[in-house]
Amino acid sequence: MKNSKYFKSFGEHLRQLRESSGLTQKEVANKLSVDNSLFAKIERNERPPTKKFISNVAMFFNVDEKELHNEYLSDQIAYRIIGENADLDILRVAEKKVSYIKNGEKC
Repeated sequence: MKNSKYFKSFGEHLRQLRESSGLTQKEVANKLSVDNSLFAKIERNERPPTKKFISNVAMFFNVDEKELHNEYLSDQIAYRIIGENADLDILRVAEKKVSYIKNGEKC
């Protein structure tokens, strides 16, 4: 189940896109106008991508920008929950808060 898109980190997906295109990190970094070392760190999940970077990656590889952004955000949420040693119930609470904030509904 490791190959499921839902278990792939943003960096793993980026590496898969790059490798399946037969390109080196340096080639993609140059095409995206970013420093090669920064690109490598993003690919290793050591640095967070910017929204602009995610948008540029989506355009360059012709993939869905929203899917890439969701992968990145879900990485952040998962690592935060793990880091806080929190229960998954926190996701249900967060879902209610998002609904409240976006729609004015009561939690």
